Amino acid sequence: MFSNIRSLIFKLDPETAHNLAIKSLKFNFVQNLFDENKNDPMFKNDLFGKNIENPIGMAAGFDKNAEVYNSLFKLGFGFVEVGTITPLKQYGNPKPRVFRLVEDEALINRLGFNNHGAKNIVKRIKSNQQIGLLGINIGPNKDTSDRKADYIECFKTFCDVADYITINISSPNTENLRNLHDQSKLNDLLETIEKEKKNLNSNIPIVVKVSPDINDKEINKISEVLLSNDIKGVIISNTSDSTRDKLINIQKHQKGGLSGKPIKKKSTILISKFYNLLKGRIKIIGVGGVDSGESAYEKLLSGANYVQLYTGMVYRGPNIVAMIKKELKEILIKDGVKNFSEIVGNKTIT
Repeated sequence: MFSNIRSLIFKLDPETAHNLAIKSLKFNFVQNLFDENKNDPMFKNDLFGKNIENPIGMAAGFDKNAEVYNSLFKLGFGFVEVGTITPLKQYGNPKPRVFRLVEDEALINRLGFNNHGAKNIVKRIKSNQQIGLLGINIGPNKDTSDRKADYIECFKTFCDVADYITINISSPNTENLRNLHDQSKLNDLLETIEKEKKNLNSNIPIVVKVSPDINDKEINKISEVLLSNDIKGVIISNTSDSTRDKLINIQKHQKGGLSGKPIKKKSTILISKFYNLLKGRIKIIGVGGVDSGESAYEKLLSGANYVQLYTGMVYRGPNIVAMIKKELKEILIKDGVKNFSEIVGNKTIT
């Protein structure tokens, strides 16, 4: 059905189409689509000690204000990450700020952490108990004078309602945010968060989301910091502010973060490099170009324990989880495995 209405949706401005999708999910206008592989033991596993029905998650950026996470669980997602959320409400960057590159099956966005603010969003979550595993992605306000304090404030706000918290240091749309990839700055931030965890007597898992545009030297240093701070997961990766050379669409030079198929190989290679360093000590969530069973399979083979998507749903529609599971199951059956986790890291992508 989605293929029949996609052309109509794509006539709308991308941000308008996204807002329409949120409203449709909010008011249950999107049907809970048939999934012939629901509760299949081939996909069951756990994430941070909690059972999940499958390893396919919704990435942060879709449900920025935690309005439709339960609707996304009903669409089949094994886990959902909301945000990025900042302490104070902010509008984000000027419009237009989302661009659809149809020929490339990609998006470019420069939204800039537009969200309703931590206090408003935590109230919403408390009044709408999640029916699945919920991650909350946090970041600093654009005009803050103390980014570390912003992370701590958000952490304190959400540590009692989230199943895990993601520290977003990798959006290309907040000026100089990626400077936090620096080894000493990242270590200082994570040590401060760990101290706050102890003060609050919290055991919530901390996850860090990294950029796809880092080099091998940075990968080594970041891995050291993650391991020394008992980080439970790393999301690889966010959108790219490069990787434009092979794009076709005329809007390819728009400023912002590129997501979708064009960064699939880049993120997969990065996953493999982190996997070789982390050696299973930290869970890897693979993101970037996941839109099919084959693309999910590649991420798992390269070392991802789970995958997330967002742009893939823009192009394949709300039934994407069921489609990926159906396609992935056919591949896994050929491999002769009983559970997807058996293939994690079985192949290094180069």
